Amino acid sequence: MKTEVIQEDITKLDVDAIVNAANSSLLGGGGVDGAIHRAAGSELLAECRLLGGCKTGEAKITGGYRLPAKYVIHTVGPIWKDGEHNEAELLRSCYLRSLELAVHNDAKTIAFPCISTGVYGFPKRPAAEIAVATVQGFEDSDKLEEVIFVCFGDDSYRIYLEILDKT
Repeated sequence: MKTEVIQEDITKLDVDAIVNAANSSLLGGGGVDGAIHRAAGSELLAECRLLGGCKTGEAKITGGYRLPAKYVIHTVGPIWKDGEHNEAELLRSCYLRSLELAVHNDAKTIAFPCISTGVYGFPKRPAAEIAVATVQGFEDSDKLEEVIFVCFGDDSYRIYLEILDKT
């Protein structure tokens, strides 16, 4: 499995699945979540309404609709408090559950945003370390061809490059 980091608009990627850093309602929001909902169109919101929300650390899958991606995997990252409220394990679970859904749905290529590092306040370096370690330790990685970490800002991009260079 190839892993890479890019600075790009996740809604433009031609991959099997993109991951949405969603809120627990799955009904859209700001940041990546809002961008994905806008790009996918109203059909995505209609399907999300049928899912009954999603718990922190879990993931659910929908169609991609107007996106180049076939699927959107919605995962709810933890809100950072102080690192003493299971935040790291919940974030790890977001990546793991998303990877499991991708494999279960025969997705070979998947793109992740930087989950929980925006308004949810998870520190960027520890979040990136968790993301890379979880992806590289995924037991069914042979069923995936490529995992892309999609960064919005220069700082996140540099952090991911540093971490991936060391692996």
